[in-house]
Amino acid sequence: MNRLLHNTRLRNKMLLVYFLCIFTPMIVTNAIFYNLISNNVREGRVRDIDLAVEQIKNEFRSQVDDAVGLSSFFYADLKTNEILERNFANTEDYVEAYDDYLRRVLNSYHPVSLYLQNMMIYVNNPTLLNSGNIGYLSDEIRSEDWYRMAAGRYRSQPVFARTEADDGHFASFSLIRRLDYFANRMSKEKLLKIDFKTIDLVSLFSNLNVQGDMYLINPDGGIEYTTNGEIDWQGGNETSFASLGSDKTIRFVKEYRGVSYLEGWKIAGIVSEGEIVKEVRESRDFILWSGCVMMIIPTIIILIITRSINLRIIQILKQMKKVKSQSFEPIQGEAYKDEIGQLTLEFNRMILQIKSLIHDVYLAEIQKKSLELERRKAQLNALQSQMNPHFLFNALETIRMRSLLKKERDTAKIIHSMAKFFRGSLTWNKDRVSVKEELEFILCFLDIQKYRFEDKLDCRIAVAPEAYECLVPKMAFLPFVENACIHGIEPLKHGGMIEIRIDATEDELTFTVRDNGIGMDDATVNKLYRYLEAEETMGERIGVQNAIYRTKIIYGEKIRFSLNSRPGEGTCVMLAIPNEKS
Repeated sequence: MNRLLHNTRLRNKMLLVYFLCIFTPMIVTNAIFYNLISNNVREGRVRDIDLAVEQIKNEFRSQVDDAVGLSSFFYADLKTNEILERNFANTEDYVEAYDDYLRRVLNSYHPVSLYLQNMMIYVNNPTLLNSGNIGYLSDEIRSEDWYRMAAGRYRSQPVFARTEADDGHFASFSLIRRLDYFANRMSKEKLLKIDFKTIDLVSLFSNLNVQGDMYLINPDGGIEYTTNGEIDWQGGNETSFASLGSDKTIRFVKEYRGVSYLEGWKIAGIVSEGEIVKEVRESRDFILWSGCVMMIIPTIIILIITRSINLRIIQILKQMKKVKSQSFEPIQGEAYKDEIGQLTLEFNRMILQIKSLIHDVYLAEIQKKSLELERRKAQLNALQSQMNPHFLFNALETIRMRSLLKKERDTAKIIHSMAKFFRGSLTWNKDRVSVKEELEFILCFLDIQKYRFEDKLDCRIAVAPEAYECLVPKMAFLPFVENACIHGIEPLKHGGMIEIRIDATEDELTFTVRDNGIGMDDATVNKLYRYLEAEETMGERIGVQNAIYRTKIIYGEKIRFSLNSRPGEGTCVMLAIPNEKS
């Protein structure tokens, strides 16, 4: 483990410490915190909705209980029962009895009048007027469902039921109760019916804490009322609560137990999971934003501190690498007092000492370097001397004059070019020539080759005007043209083409020769490239090898050389040297 850490870069170590000790713990902590908060928010929201449904249940029962209390008054009021039981001889007597007592009781004793829409007492007494909250208990009334529900109730308990209009649609919710408390003394059948205001029911079930649909369910499981607009609860067709879909919803069902008149009735709420998750998302956003803030601020602080350490260490490392290239430059910048600042100070002190020692040794080495330079110059002259021609000028001049006498002018011209070529090659007191002079050597050589090959050789030469006066080592380009003629074009059975181009920029002179000859294989190409890396003397080798080695001695690493060749496709040679103006 220690070995792995020792081989890890400082920046990566800092990143490792950051991710393992800060980033990952914060992510894990926020994830756990988010999970706990989300569960608490969800449970709290479910609890609030459950309490809201429970509140609706209690308020609904309170309204029904108030109506039950009102029905109990009329159920046990002896005088009201006596008036309803009496057979009146004429209408005036009933009106008098109604005004004396019933009107005051019916109009004033309404403790829950805010919740009531109508109250009606039906009596099987035809001597009473059918008005003023008093009605006749006819056969039509007895055929109603709510009447049968009340008639079948044991011991005259109140009955809460839904009443419908003649067309079968919802009319109201009502409390029905038989007034038979004095049945042993009174024979006429009496029935109290109290209708609730539907608008109060709507207001009661529209609880803002329940972001869902509320349902009033009868003992048979049918929906008697709902805030769900997709269910036609007012129609004659009853919808079963159990048939409602339950995917991604939460149900809150509160059933009335131990209450005779509401036994089996239920208050239910259906809330979408999305409504509960909505608040969870809000808490999630808060946690995410707070977590981002808690992560970004420490991260910025850590980056600033680590950058202060890492950049200065990298600067020291770069300066130390420059020492390998004999660049003894101290580190610039303000001197700091921390450990890295002290390290920088000691490094600068060491560099200055090394630089001083080198300066002392340098004077002693100057003479040795001068001797080495003279040895290199002698080696260069030896290489250049290998280019001396094999024929004497006198012999060439004799042959040329003989050719003129015999009127062989082409032969005389070629011999003249050869003499001019050899005369230039013998003048070694000038090791630099202009491109124009080097081009004359090349043209003389090409004249000789054209005479030799006749129409088999074609040449194209393009020279940039600014390149003519640039200086080059003598015969640095000619060996490449010779190589293209002898080894590239000569083996061809048909004609060949040599293209020569010389370009010049501000810093570099580029010579390119291209032929469409037989080309070279990879082994030969690699062999020529190796001449660039060779340090030994050339011995008796001449030609391209000589040219490459001479330019390397003169320019060192400043030359560029490339050779592209494939068998049967020709060869392209490029030699670039520093631009030396005459």
